[in-house]
Amino acid sequence: MSLVLQQVLAAEDLSRVRAELAELAWGSGKRTAGAAAKGVKENLQADGADPRVKALEHFVVEALRRHPLFEIGARPARLSRLLFSRYEPGMTYGAHTDDALMGRGEDKLRTDLAFTIFLADSASYGGGELVVESPLGEQGVKLEAGDAFLYSAGSIHHVAPVTSGVRLAAVGWIQSFVPDPTQRETLFDLSVTRTRLAAAGIAREETLRLDKSISNLLRMWAR
Repeated sequence: MSLVLQQVLAAEDLSRVRAELAELAWGSGKRTAGAAAKGVKENLQADGADPRVKALEHFVVEALRRHPLFEIGARPARLSRLLFSRYEPGMTYGAHTDDALMGRGEDKLRTDLAFTIFLADSASYGGGELVVESPLGEQGVKLEAGDAFLYSAGSIHHVAPVTSGVRLAAVGWIQSFVPDPTQRETLFDLSVTRTRLAAAGIAREETLRLDKSISNLLRMWAR
């Protein structure tokens, strides 16, 4: 299941993120690529060792966690650090699949899901779509600034070449409490239905058994 999270970052949040990114130094993105992806990755990344980058990561992750669909869509157990990426004209990230395990020692996590938070206005750059392969073919994704796209880290995907302007994004990975995508989608559908019933004014006692089922499925499937 892939999912669009609209307005993870509000306009004022975007302004802050862009202003702080403009003050940073950028280096080759190859340094964080896995062995298989290193040869097809052509972009720039902010230095994760910079305290300003770490503070900005925290700010963006907190905004992501506040989004009403993030928790029920991802069931996050752990998140990786964010990578802030920059694509200038001619830059691209060829077809690849993400490493199944990332990090070292106690920080190592299983990458069940990946996400991209778009930081540049979609009309300000040409190309740069995130293209994800699926059984129905390739899906090109280019969202408005502040929106995020959540998808399977195990999929084959690439970033199309940027033809003009600058593509800015924050990317990261999630280890889910519910690693099975079908189970995770089932819980998502039930949770969305529960929310909509409550918004429609259905009495809590009428949705209690639905609450029970969601909780018991989560107990069965969570790892």
